[in-house]
Formats: sequence, structure tokens, C-alpha cells
Amino acid sequence: MKFENSKYSKLLEYKKIEFPFGTIYTTKHFVVSELNEGIHVDYTIVSELISKFSEYIRKGIKIGYIANRINSYSFEPQLWLDFNNEYDFMVASAIVSYSDFSYLNSSLEKHFFQKSLKRCHSLDEAIEWMTNLDEFKKETKLK
Repeated sequence: MKFENSKYSKLLEYKKIEFPFGTIYTTKHFVVSELNEGIHVDYTIVSELISKFSEYIRKGIKIGYIANRINSYSFEPQLWLDFNNEYDFMVASAIVSYSDFSYLNSSLEKHFFQKSLKRCHSLDEAIEWMTNLDEFKKETKLK
């Protein structure tokens, strides 16, 4: 399910940012990515995302990240290690998988991510988990 078709798009204030490789939705405490079919997420794409959110990073704002994998694409797991070494603004991550293969890939990525990474079967599960993290629970009220 796409974020814009979910109940959360009506419950949470968000901003939609479109890139050539996919769409990012930003909320107060987390971002949701929906990347395009067949792309390969490499350092170039991650760098473009980091530059878009550099103001937040400089301000020391902590956020969560939800990869809503509605499309099939590849990801370099090593990027999690590089990302963790360079930046410390991400509290936790959730990967929403809609196929067994995607779920297996997220299991591999979990070994590279140094913070909490939850593998989910639905966007609802990922958002509920993210909003119930101690870092966000006090401020996020879902109706």
C-alpha cells in the first residue's frame, strides 16, 4: 500500500518530495520512501537524499526511516555501514516487504544496520512500530 493511500496520510501532517528515483514523504518524526521499480540504490542516490535533508542533520534532529518497498529494487547493504559511520540522525528503521524475496533481503540488511531495524509485512505495522518508539511516543498521537 502506498503511503498516500493509507489512513496515515490523513492522520499525519506530511510533505511529499519527488525525486527521479522515487518519492519521499516526511512527517515530524519519520520519513517514508517509495522508490521506483528496478532502480539500484547506490551512494549517488543516498548522497542526493542526504543533501536534501542536510539542514535537519545539521540541526541534530532525530528521525526514523521507513522503506515502503512497494516496488522491487536493489540496495547495496554496505551503504548502511557507511551511513552509520558518517551520520547519526536516524533513530531506527523499518523495511516493509511485500514478497518473501524482499523480506529475505531486508534480513540481510538488518545485519549491516547498527540501530534498530524492524522487518514488517505492512505499512500499518511499520508506522505503528515507529510511532511507539520511546523517542517519538510522547509526541505522536494517531487518531
